[in-house]
Amino acid sequence: MFSLEIQTLARLIIDDARERSLRIVTAESCTGGLVAAAICAIPGASDVFERGFVAYTNRAKQEQLGVSGDLIADLGAVSEPIARMMAEGALEHSHAHLAVAVTGVAGPGGGTPMKPVGTVHFATARANQSVRHRMEMFDLDERRDIQMASVEAALEMLRERLR
Repeated sequence: MFSLEIQTLARLIIDDARERSLRIVTAESCTGGLVAAAICAIPGASDVFERGFVAYTNRAKQEQLGVSGDLIADLGAVSEPIARMMAEGALEHSHAHLAVAVTGVAGPGGGTPMKPVGTVHFATARANQSVRHRMEMFDLDERRDIQMASVEAALEMLRERLR
């Protein structure tokens, strides 16, 4: 189901988090839980994976993660501030030490000139540290390819935060 690269990243994340006694939470929109699934596909994930939020709708982002409805209305769900709030909210609504959030346009519809299909925002939050953000513009035609590229990018960010 997942590429060798994704499986390797997930395994390294589990090992690194276990070594540091850190628990992980995910907050996902356009990936629909695939980041959590990639981590949980690896034996031993239960040692470090605390929970995952699939906040696909704007309402879910507000209710599950405490994201500001006004901010969503002003900026749209696919934006840096929303990704940051999703990561912070995931930490606040879990017992984890490290969060990753993903929000984007996986397509084939839903894109706009300002936020075309393939636009994805990522954020990581770690207890008592600043939130980090990354944006990608994946130039891929298929929804599944955008989702898998997003999973890989999210895992890369998690791995960087664990170091």
